[in-house]
This record gives sequence, structure tokens and C-alpha cells, in this order.
Amino acid sequence: MKTLAALPKQTSAPAKLISPSTAARTPTRIAPAVSTESQFVPLIHASKVVLHLRQIHAQILLQGFSWSSLLATQLVSASSLRNAIDYSISVFSQYHPKNVFLFNALIRGLVKNARFEVALSHFVLMLRSDARPDRMTYPFVLKSTAQLFLRRLAGELHCMIFKTGVELDSFVENSLINGFLAAGLLDKAKAAFDQMPEKNVVTWTTMVNGFSQNGDNEKALSVFSRMLEENVRPNDFTVVSALSACAKIGAVEAGLRIHKYIKDNRFRLNAAIGTALVDMYAKCGNIESASQVFSETKERDILTWSVMIWGWALHGRFQQAVQCSKQMLRSGIKPDEVVFLALLTACTHAGQVDLGLNIFDSMRLDYQIDPSMKHYSLIVDLLGRAGRLNEALKFIEEMPINPDLVIWGTLFCACRAHKNVEIAEFAVTKLLELEPKHPGSYVFLSNAYAAVGRWEDAERVRSSMQDKGVGKGPGWSHVEVDGQVHRFVAGDNAHHKDANEIHQKLEEIMSGARKQGYMPGTEWVLHNIEEEEKEDALGSHSEKLALAFALIQTSPKTAPIRIVKNLRICGDCHSLMKYASIMSQREIIVRDIKRFHHFKDGTCSCGDYW
Repeated sequence: MKTLAALPKQTSAPAKLISPSTAARTPTRIAPAVSTESQFVPLIHASKVVLHLRQIHAQILLQGFSWSSLLATQLVSASSLRNAIDYSISVFSQYHPKNVFLFNALIRGLVKNARFEVALSHFVLMLRSDARPDRMTYPFVLKSTAQLFLRRLAGELHCMIFKTGVELDSFVENSLINGFLAAGLLDKAKAAFDQMPEKNVVTWTTMVNGFSQNGDNEKALSVFSRMLEENVRPNDFTVVSALSACAKIGAVEAGLRIHKYIKDNRFRLNAAIGTALVDMYAKCGNIESASQVFSETKERDILTWSVMIWGWALHGRFQQAVQCSKQMLRSGIKPDEVVFLALLTACTHAGQVDLGLNIFDSMRLDYQIDPSMKHYSLIVDLLGRAGRLNEALKFIEEMPINPDLVIWGTLFCACRAHKNVEIAEFAVTKLLELEPKHPGSYVFLSNAYAAVGRWEDAERVRSSMQDKGVGKGPGWSHVEVDGQVHRFVAGDNAHHKDANEIHQKLEEIMSGARKQGYMPGTEWVLHNIEEEEKEDALGSHSEKLALAFALIQTSPKTAPIRIVKNLRICGDCHSLMKYASIMSQREIIVRDIKRFHHFKDGTCSCGDYW
């Protein structure tokens, strides 16, 4: 881990300046003679290209202003803005003694040109010189530590800022919080945020967006609610960040409250807010509301269209996805690679193999868009789900780029669904070649053996997985009740006071489902154990726990139950949800990693094609 002390000492590069003699030979646009230092400043700012800056620099040297800190700083700043950062370094290296303004100009320019390590090296050089960092220095240094994920260094900078008293400056504080959030130091960000005597909309927005980007969407929504309670009016970006947090965890009640706030406070339904609302409603399982907001949004860009097409695709509404893409073309917007991903996804979920292949060809031939690995993966999925496994394998072998883990994993999933162990073994061999310690590879192969009853082989793979120290993260599910999002992990008892009641409710559901014909799909359990133990293992799946909890906590025949899951729903849970929708007389909406499943009156919107 790098610290300030460990960063390399910056040595100034040799100067590459235009000498007076060279300047005299330059045939184009020599800067006019200027008599005072200040007269050079507007010329520097008016220059369009680096050549002009070099000519102005030559005149500065010719007229004896090489001593000017102001002009050196202006040259460094202007050249860095014109993507000539090496020239900025040359100017910086030539000037002595270096002051805080010159250091700040160069460090800012280095950061804007993504030269983060060099920026930190010059910051170390600054500390070793007589120049003292100020409020204009730290924001860019903090951004560098965030971009390089130097958590320890970020902590050292926090101490340094505190000691110098600069932390009282809101500009520095905002940068410090943003740096902590970018580095994943959420506790430090919150501590710095809480210590700020005055918080403006930028500070609040940074916190909402930062928590959401780090996966703590519940905290992001909590901060947004606190912001409104303190009567701080959010800007468009704050609202978009909060809606994004709702979308990620399926918090539709929170999303509805934000939508109401937008209407009550007369926010303009521009492309950014409209797109965020469409995305929120679509990912929270309310595709009809997403479509309504889309219709009301008059300012639509390519992102707005792609989000709506994605929404239709994820909900298995193939025809609407295709129709929406045609409307987009008629509006004059050409599809990009994201739109094609959405269309291919729609074809995959609907089993429209031939149309999907035609769309793939159109992307390449009609729109000259080179397919990415994601596009190739969708074609493998499209063919594999339809049982055309040999075609899928041939497609992989003929790909112009080397297939990755996702490609081989997609092929395996299709093999498991169609019980083709031969191709599954080949796919897992490729997976292990690419990533010997990837947990999915071992789980895939163990699943393949378990699906056809080869328990000794399945156990052998799992033993190998344990011997090599390969672990697999648990599945989790979110469910929103009374505006609060609850998280369940497979097999957990995190809701201690409700744990017994949850398991009793789940047993009640499963018992009632059995009377109506439900049979636990024990083939989804990997171990070769007794059937009763397998049923117990199935009962601990996170989406089942979330379902039981929601049924306990909500009134009968109320709003749909919405569950968000980080993995693909298993066949047993899928089957049980259908029976549960009959017994509870409620719609159950499950968003897994692939798509939405709307369970109602004993059927699923996917038509069991998933």
C-alpha cells in the first residue's frame, strides 16, 4: 500500500522550451511584441493550439519575462487544458523557485489528463519544497488517491488537512468526502460529512451518489431522506442518484415518494430525470408505469430509448421491445450497441432465435457496430436456451475474439438445462483453463453432475473446490415492506426476532403447495443426501425467506410482493412461487440476475422459458 513516504521523488524532466533563435525561425503567427507582463495573459488564454502557446512562450523569453510566476502558471494551466501535459511539465521544470500557484496549476492539469501517479509525485515534491499546499491543492490530490484506490494515503491526507485547518473549507471537504467514497471508505466519508458545519447541495449529492455507487443503496436513500427533512432542495443529479439507488434494490415505495416530490416541486421532466424514472419503475417491476413516464418524457436521448427497450426486454415483453426500437428509428435516432444488447435480450427471453440472429447480423452489417463479448454471450444464450447446443458451440469456436468466462458459463447453463453432460464438461474445462480458482467453474461442473445423478463426481468437484480454498458467495434477496428494504441471505437468521415466524410461514406455504401438487425440486440441491435433507436445504433459499417475511408483514390481497435477487432463481423456487401466488391471491414479482418473473394465479410471465 502506497503512502506519502513511499511515493517516488519527482525529478524534473529536462526542459524542452523554444529558444529565442528557434522562435525567430518560426514562420507562423508570432505573438506581437508586448511591453508588460499582464499583457501576455489574455494572449495565453486566447491561444487555440499548443503551437501558439510555444510562440507566446518564446516572446516571453525574448522580452525578459522568464522570471514571471504569473506567466509560468498561466502557461502550465493553458497547455494542460490543451492536452499538452508534457509541455506543462517542461514549463514547470524550467521555472525557479516554484510556488504554490505553479504547483497547483500542474497538479490540476495532471489530474485532468489522468496522470494521477505523476500528480501525487509532484505533490510529494511540493511537500519537500517551500510551497505549502492550500485549499486548491487537496481536491486534486484527493481525486488522485481515489482513482488509484490508495486508501491509506487518503487517510494520511485527511490527517494532514485536519492539522493545517483547511478542512473548514467546503470545497476541500466536498473533495475529501468524494475521495473517501471513491476509495470505498464509507465510514470515513460519513464521519467527514457529519463533521461539516454547513452542507450544501453538492455535499448531499456527493453522499447520495457515493453510497449508491459503493452498493449501499439503503444508506443512499437514507441520506436523501435526511436531506429533504433538513429542507435542502436537491438538484437534478441528486434526484437521479436517488432514483438509481431505488432501481438497484427494487425500492418502489421510495421511488414513488421521489416521483411525487419531483411533481410537487415542479422539476422539469428532462431526459436525465425521465430516464431515471423509467429505469426505476422498470427495475422495480412496474413496467406499465415505466412506459407511462416514457410517454410523458418529451426530451428523449439514446439512453432514454435504450432504458425503455431494456425494460420491456427484462419483463419478457418481446413485441413491445421491438416496437419501441422501431419508434426510435422513426424519431431519427440510430441504435447503438446498448440498444442491440436490449433487443438480443428480448429475443433470448422470448425464444426468438431466428430474429435474434438477424438482429445480430444487422448490427454488424447495416450499422457497422462491432459486437462486444456481451453480444456474443447473448447469441450463445439464445441458441443454448433453444437447445441448439452444437450450433452454440460452433458459434463460440468461430468467434473472432477469444471467449471469456461468461461465454463458457452461458454454454454450460444451457447444457445443464438440457442435460448435455458431454458439452458441459467441455465448457467447464475451458472455464478452469481461464480461471482455475473461479468458484463458478466448480459450481457449474458440480451442478452438471448432480443434474444427472452422478453424485460421486459432483462430490469430487466440491472437494477439489474446498482443497483449493475456492469459496462461493451466498445468494441474497431484497424485499421492501412499508418503505424499508430487508435483506435475506440464503440460510441466514439475520431477522432473529422474526426467524421462527418466517420459517413457520415458509413451512405453511410449502405444505399448502404440496396439497396442490407441488413437489420440491431436489435436483437443485448439489449434495448426495437424503431427500428430506435436500428439502430443508431448498427451504433456506433467500427468495423463499423474503417471500415468507413479506406475507407475514403485509396485509392480504394488497400490493404485489417485489423481490430482488442477486442470482438466477432456481427451478424449485420458481415452482413454489407459482403455487404461492394462488394461495395468497397476490402477484409476486421476482427480479433475478437475468430477468423479471411475474407470478400470478399460478403462472409465470416467462412461460417457464428461462
